[in-house]
Amino acid sequence: MLKFDQVLHARLGSLKEAVTVWSETVSKLEKAKEKAETGLQAKANKADWRGENAGITQAFVRKTAKEFGDALTEATSIRNILRDAQSEFQAAKTELERLVEQAPGKGMRIDQEGVVSYLIRPDSRSKDYDGPKPQPADFEAMRSAVKAAIDRANDADDVASRALHGLVGKDKNNFSDTRYDSLKAASKVQDAEDAHAAYELYKKGDDATPEEIDKLNVLFKANRKDPYFAEKFALEVGPKGSMEYWADMGDPSDGSRLGIDHRDKLKELQTNWSMTLATATHSASPEMEQWKADVIRAGSEPIQTRGTSPYGFQVMSNLMRVGDYDDKFLKDYGNGLVIAERKMTHDGRLPADRVWQQLSGTPSHLNWQGGDVGKDPMIGFMEALGHNPKASTDFFNSDLDLTPENGKDNKKLDPFEYFSKDRQWPDELNDKGDLSKEPGYNALGHALESATTGHPYDADPEGLKDVRTKENAEVMQKVVERYGSDPKYMHQQPGIDDSLGKMSASYIDEFNRSLEQENETSTREMPDSPFGARPNEKGEPRFGEEFEETLLFNRGDAVSFLGTVAQSETGHAQLSAAQSVYTTSVLDEVGPKPGSGVARELDITDVKTSMRVGAEAHGLFDESRMGQIDQQYQIDSEEHKKAVEGTTEWVKFGVGAAAAGGIAVLTGGAGGVLVPLAAETVGGAVTTLIGMEADDIAEKYSEDEMLKEKSDSLKEKALADGKANALIPGQAYARAPGWSKDDRNYLEEELTKYVKDSRGHVRDDSLPDPYDEEKDGKVT
Repeated sequence: MLKFDQVLHARLGSLKEAVTVWSETVSKLEKAKEKAETGLQAKANKADWRGENAGITQAFVRKTAKEFGDALTEATSIRNILRDAQSEFQAAKTELERLVEQAPGKGMRIDQEGVVSYLIRPDSRSKDYDGPKPQPADFEAMRSAVKAAIDRANDADDVASRALHGLVGKDKNNFSDTRYDSLKAASKVQDAEDAHAAYELYKKGDDATPEEIDKLNVLFKANRKDPYFAEKFALEVGPKGSMEYWADMGDPSDGSRLGIDHRDKLKELQTNWSMTLATATHSASPEMEQWKADVIRAGSEPIQTRGTSPYGFQVMSNLMRVGDYDDKFLKDYGNGLVIAERKMTHDGRLPADRVWQQLSGTPSHLNWQGGDVGKDPMIGFMEALGHNPKASTDFFNSDLDLTPENGKDNKKLDPFEYFSKDRQWPDELNDKGDLSKEPGYNALGHALESATTGHPYDADPEGLKDVRTKENAEVMQKVVERYGSDPKYMHQQPGIDDSLGKMSASYIDEFNRSLEQENETSTREMPDSPFGARPNEKGEPRFGEEFEETLLFNRGDAVSFLGTVAQSETGHAQLSAAQSVYTTSVLDEVGPKPGSGVARELDITDVKTSMRVGAEAHGLFDESRMGQIDQQYQIDSEEHKKAVEGTTEWVKFGVGAAAAGGIAVLTGGAGGVLVPLAAETVGGAVTTLIGMEADDIAEKYSEDEMLKEKSDSLKEKALADGKANALIPGQAYARAPGWSKDDRNYLEEELTKYVKDSRGHVRDDSLPDPYDEEKDGKVT
């Protein structure tokens, strides 16, 4: 692998010279080939040789003449490979030179290892510094550009090296007749070779040795994002071929030890196979369009192995848990899957659990990723939606035609309604060996996260931006209406609470806008509100003009939904941390800038409003969580005390967050939670908050001390700590660089005094009742 300094300082003169020499060689060989064909071979063809000499000499002459042609082909291919490699290396080198030269002008530097950092660190700048102040998004853009240039050089190096070794290493006694017109052509040939090698290993099925599975994984891993390889492999294996192979791997009755001794290899294979097929679905070639149609057509057919007979949809869905499948294919596949299930259940009269039981034989083990064994095909499909925000958003915002062959009956199904309310999700065998609905609801949560945030649910936090759209918000409105209408929907869907927490956090800006409104049913924004979503990249209202002055959720709906989500330990932690970070960002945006004047003479009305609403939100979260703890555990029991004590742990999730591109990503215990910020750039208060030490904020009893306390005493302390923690944004704002000591003291004192009683306001709201398992139904 080439490194940054090797690409930046590459000496390409000798490579350029080699291209010239090989070009000259090509010219000479063109003349030699012409002479061999028109002279040597032509005379041999005309000669009237007879006897033994004719059979030997004439064939030798023809072979010799052909070698001149092969020599020309090989030399031309070598010249073309070297020429294109030199061009790619030069382009990568030039790009790195440009980036290194431009970095100082943007306040950054790039060292000899390609590490991007501040040219002058913020804490080392002079008071009158007026140079560039790069933001996290600027660093991310620079790092991405550096990586792209290095990757370009490495890709060219890999293809060229393999092509040249293939050309000169096949046969020492003969020239190669392989022709490469370009580096790109060589790459395609290599992809086809790898796809065929993978196909040959595929044909071994579960008779393959562990070493052969390793080889297949190596081929997949190297090529799974390569469109040409992916399409060649998918077509060579065929739609049913993938299903039959994976069903065979999941058949425990045929004596294979792979699923017993090498589960880790099958887990990796499932990931790589899924990503390869996902890449292939993005092709719009006639062959792949037919492949996609055939996959859906085979979905409702049993895939017979020696001892199992899962449906095609069950098998294929387990090959869709990883990777970004094509939008249209996901829509068509989802429609086909739901239509099949509705037909098999007689429009819901039979539970889904019944219809996805295998017709005969031993149950298949189709999922090696963990969580479940892969019986319910909706789980894999939901995971696929979770990795494709556009497809998931469209799916949950559309009606599904259950009888597409009949244009008159208008038999429609609302996918959101069906999956969040009407469908009886089957029990799945989880990793503990227990039957549980958690795998299904967990996957549903992932799909809804993707549909509401606009990001894959497990996206790498680095470089993410706020990409929410009107369509994402429409799904979020459905989520708020459904899960805020009755706590049972969350509590009876085990595994979905963490996703609801993440969705709530990603709309915390709009929820604050709702909580500012005193009227429970009004959908009008309060005048001059400091809250709400920032405009999109085009400067337009993020959720459309309709919601520029209108609330996405009225106060009553917001309180019901947030109160429900905060009843769970995870939801409470995620919401509390998100609220703290968001409030702090609002203070940065609407409050007077540090050092802009004497604090006591500045207008901090918006700062107080922001702090008040934030404190009310924290009160809502804490009261909801405490109510659920009281309902769920016996007062003064160890479980009750530990749950109460845990209500202040959320502070560890907010500090240490990564902020850039208008969002913060909570990196603590609520990892992966996206929080919209009030501004694109990160202000001093948010920076201060992120730098705070969690242990300094969260004062805890030791476990022994905690267990000696009464629950009421612990609750009182926890609620008091909650009130104090609600003040953290104000402290971060007051301690941001630029305020004098007197200003800092004044701001902390003034904001504390103003906000101290605001939390009591939440008691005026009608919070959702705690969930009572005995009364409302048992959670499985």
